[in-house]
Amino acid sequence: MALNTDHIKLVFGLKLKQLRLDRGLSLNELSQKSGLSLSYINEIEKGKKYPKSDKIIALAKAMDVEYDSLVSMKLNKRLEPISELLDSNVLTELPLELFGIDPASLLHILSDAPTKISAFVGTLIEIARNYNMSIEKFHFSALRTYQEMHDNYFEDIEEAAELFLDQQQIPSSEQVDEQLLSSILKEQYQYEMEHINERTNPEFSSVRSLTIPCIKSARLLINDQLSDIQRTFILAREIGYLHLNLKNRLYTTALVEDETFEQLLNNFRASYFASAIIIQRKLLVPRLATLFESARWQPEMLLAMIQDFHTTPESFCYRLSNVLPKYFGLKEIFFARFNNFTGHNQFDMTKELHISKKHYPHTVRDEHYCRRWIALNILNELAENNNPSGTTLCKAQRSTYLDTKDEYLVISLAQKSATNPNLNVSVSMGIYLDDHAQKSLTFLTDANLPHRVVNQTCERCAMFDCKERIAAPIILQKRHKNEELRKALSKVLK
Repeated sequence: MALNTDHIKLVFGLKLKQLRLDRGLSLNELSQKSGLSLSYINEIEKGKKYPKSDKIIALAKAMDVEYDSLVSMKLNKRLEPISELLDSNVLTELPLELFGIDPASLLHILSDAPTKISAFVGTLIEIARNYNMSIEKFHFSALRTYQEMHDNYFEDIEEAAELFLDQQQIPSSEQVDEQLLSSILKEQYQYEMEHINERTNPEFSSVRSLTIPCIKSARLLINDQLSDIQRTFILAREIGYLHLNLKNRLYTTALVEDETFEQLLNNFRASYFASAIIIQRKLLVPRLATLFESARWQPEMLLAMIQDFHTTPESFCYRLSNVLPKYFGLKEIFFARFNNFTGHNQFDMTKELHISKKHYPHTVRDEHYCRRWIALNILNELAENNNPSGTTLCKAQRSTYLDTKDEYLVISLAQKSATNPNLNVSVSMGIYLDDHAQKSLTFLTDANLPHRVVNQTCERCAMFDCKERIAAPIILQKRHKNEELRKALSKVLK
């Protein structure tokens, strides 16, 4: 979305309107003093038109300001946050149309009540600064919102993936693998495949893959420390870029802060394509239906699916977030990933996705997540049992939140990190148990399926006899103290 010209119009209009208001002039009065029509001045102030030099001279003279001051792109202090927003690459990079926002309407909103909007924008900027929100994090947040708006399901990419499989004459019963995808890239797209040479380029030692575009053929460099599952996904994603004709792209898996939102979005689309050809929906959905219709909770069925689809627990759970809303009507779900180092009692949420609403758990700062969550318990079990690398644990739990009484089925998978033997990772799929979900998931009645009361964090929890508590409920206590103070004040005022 190219807004540079619109920015110039908007800044001029904002300045003109603010100067007019500062001098106590109505639109009609400024029209009479400048000789310009009232409707024309109104169009200027809304950022729709930019006047010619003779008209700018007339406006400057009518308001007793210098010509250069009026045409300057610098806004006064009250409008500075809007200026900062316009100067940033947020509006120029973020395709507002994806979110159903007309760029012209946004500019109209900014020009309609500039001082109030400026205060609001300033507040958002301050929040972003306090939370150290870089433009990269903003892009990721915007992408996550875009996914959530669409229930993380994109029919056009699903159809493109199936078209690709048909064109390659790959039977539905056959899984795509590293050898097949590599041959397609070499033979049909003239790719050259190489390993990343850590001796020649040690700075690329942590990079999973690197695509180098060339005039005749591209070079795809892959880290030879990766597993065949990881290599297969990289090849499938590369084909996704080509098959979906995504030109503006990332060339490496190492994201840097100056990448554009369009590149991040295209990377997501190519990755979605990769998941769709590796874990085909027409194969996945029937197997999930069999699991859901079972009278018993059978984790071995999920583990068998992960193995048969030749994928990772994280990719599998993420693929579930695509098909559960569409094919099973389970639209209130979340995906979460936690990291934990063996021997440490700290758990970090490193990825999350929420469909339909903001669910618990979600990321919090400077608090301790509830130790009753299965996503954390399974990490402790993985560390205590000293499971060998490659072993995947699968656990499930019905969790009822103490305060809200909301109930979820949470399925967690955990294994050691492939790159760090001391790091354990769990990925979880949570399903909000409304009436539809309880009817759809037959195994919920299994007596062997654990059921626990949980909460958000220790700092907010009123469960004082909790054996897993590791921090005092300071936020809860502060809330109660403030409530008592409000009651006392209300009583005195009455």
